[in-house]
Amino acid sequence: MSGKRGAGLTDEKMRKIAAGTTVAGVLLVLFLVIILIVQFVQIGVANRRRAELEAAIAQVEEDIRNGQSDLESMQAREELIKRAMELGWKLP
Repeated sequence: MSGKRGAGLTDEKMRKIAAGTTVAGVLLVLFLVIILIVQFVQIGVANRRRAELEAAIAQVEEDIRNGQSDLESMQAREELIKRAMELGWKLP
C-alpha cells in the first residue's frame, strides 16, 4: 500500500466531490420538477372529470325538474352517483 492514503483532501478530490454533489443536486431538482408536472397533470384531469360530473348532475337535475324520470335517466343517475363516489363525493 502506498503512504498517500491518509494524505487528506487534495484539490482533485475536492473537485470530484463538488462535481458529484452538483450532479446529485441537479438530478434531485429534475426529479422534483418531473413530480410536480405529473401532479399538475393529475390535478387537471381530476378537475376536468369533476367538471364533467357537475355538468351531468346539472343535466339530471334539470330532467328531474322537467318530469323526465324514465328508466334511462335513472340508469344515468346511478352511473353518476357511482362516478361521483369514485371521486370521493358523499351522498347527502
